Amino acid sequence: MSDRCVSKQTLQRLPAYLNYLRGPGKGLKKHVSATMIAEALGLNDVVVRKDLASVSSSGRPKVGYVRSELIRELEKFLGYDNSQDAVLVGAGKLGQALMAYSGFPQYGLNILAGFDSDPRLEGAEVAGKKILAMDKLPGLCRRVGVHIGIITVPGEHAQAVCDQLIDSGILAVWNFANAHLSVPEGILVQNENMAVSLALLSNHLKEVFSTK
Repeated sequence: MSDRCVSKQTLQRLPAYLNYLRGPGKGLKKHVSATMIAEALGLNDVVVRKDLASVSSSGRPKVGYVRSELIRELEKFLGYDNSQDAVLVGAGKLGQALMAYSGFPQYGLNILAGFDSDPRLEGAEVAGKKILAMDKLPGLCRRVGVHIGIITVPGEHAQAVCDQLIDSGILAVWNFANAHLSVPEGILVQNENMAVSLALLSNHLKEVFSTK
């Protein structure tokens, strides 16, 4: 990812712009504008214009951006053009589904292997990726220089797994466990809390039906 600093809100929107620009069948021409992207995604065009200006200087008034160039700039800024290796701990159904997902490479993520404490899973393969015993985690991370760890274990085991990942050299944790993780300064944790997401969906439905 680029050293240029942007807000968290901008960073959360940039992948949506890239997905739109990459997408087939949208009838996009050689040039695209911030207004075009904003209308397609239902966003404010001033916000989109500012977001794009923070990562690209190639836009021209009344012409817009060359779509292929803007795609490359967004990919470079987001780090999608530079694959990052990751390991996954917790090779249950969710973990195996993530290991098998073929879409991660286009976002610069490569899951090297899965790890699990269940000896029955040791040696199994998911989409060509092996599931290994936990005692092999530190060696692989240090040998290959892995810095991203994905946690898909039950919540009660998440902190212990997080500690193991950090001791193995992991600097960024993608946490799918329903647990708060305590980490040292300099370690990033990105939580994917399905319980929170479901609560937001449920609350939205309550509001919708309460007005009818």
